[in-house]
Amino acid sequence: MKKSILLAVDGSPGGKKALQYVLDTIDSSTVGIVLAYVIEWSPYTFNTPEENAERHQRRESEITRAKAGVVAPAKKQLEEKGFSVQAVVRHGPPAETLINLAHEYKVSEVAFGRRGQSGIKSLLFGSVAGSLIQTSDIPITVVP
Repeated sequence: MKKSILLAVDGSPGGKKALQYVLDTIDSSTVGIVLAYVIEWSPYTFNTPEENAERHQRRESEITRAKAGVVAPAKKQLEEKGFSVQAVVRHGPPAETLINLAHEYKVSEVAFGRRGQSGIKSLLFGSVAGSLIQTSDIPITVVP
């Protein structure tokens, strides 16, 4: 059975570096890729039905944009190098969602860029990389 790596991408320079790391250093004949894009999202339980409907539309639009703008081009690059790729886009808290995906797909490693799209927020609240490193029970590769 091939081992699998969860590769997290988000369209940022860090995500592109993580993709390039996999393309340059991983053997496509022995490793499959689970390509993941997580859209930060927190559920609200106090919304009206109208607000929930609007949020659902926005959520579907974000998934479509993520698939077309980030996931599809990355998947194409990986497949051109011979990788078997499963692509997934999810909403949720990024670190928690990535760990859940790693367990769901039974990957042996998670790879991602050190700096994503979070900017100043990560300086105040902590980064996804920091959270993953502290909470994951699966090996992590952080690409600088």
